[in-house]
Amino acid sequence: MQLNQQLLTSRKKSQSAGAWLLHQGEVQSHFYYLHQGVVRAVYHSDRGVERVKEFYFPGECCFLYLNWLTATPADYSLQMVTAGETSDIPLSFFEAAENQEFKMQLLIQQLIYKEKKEQMLLLNTPEQRYRYVQTQFPHWESQITQRDLASYIGITPVSLSRIRQRLNKS
Repeated sequence: MQLNQQLLTSRKKSQSAGAWLLHQGEVQSHFYYLHQGVVRAVYHSDRGVERVKEFYFPGECCFLYLNWLTATPADYSLQMVTAGETSDIPLSFFEAAENQEFKMQLLIQQLIYKEKKEQMLLLNTPEQRYRYVQTQFPHWESQITQRDLASYIGITPVSLSRIRQRLNKS
């Protein structure tokens, strides 16, 4: 069953801002198709530090690829950043023969995204990382918090604020 067919038979669920789709340490059994809203994958350290891994936007499948592929508990939590609407689809969806092409397309898309993010983080200064996000994902700044954006590009919110001030003066 292709994703569109699965979505026709699945129930949409309203989600409030801040709602948890998956908690760090849980075993994921579903992926979430995001109809509306924004989701973040976030790591919480024992000391209360948050690290944002990635964001999901409408039309995307939200789940943790590594934990799915290795059948391990979630290394990150999935949390609604804004109110939205999701459909829960069992991960077994990917095992059906008719869904193998979709599964492969999703894995290729994820690999490309991860390689680009790794390149962005390793080869750029904080200012260049911020400019990368502005160029590649111009809608992010209006949809996510500055704290989450700073965490995603590997800097503090204070550093991001200083970079933004510097760029606004130019």
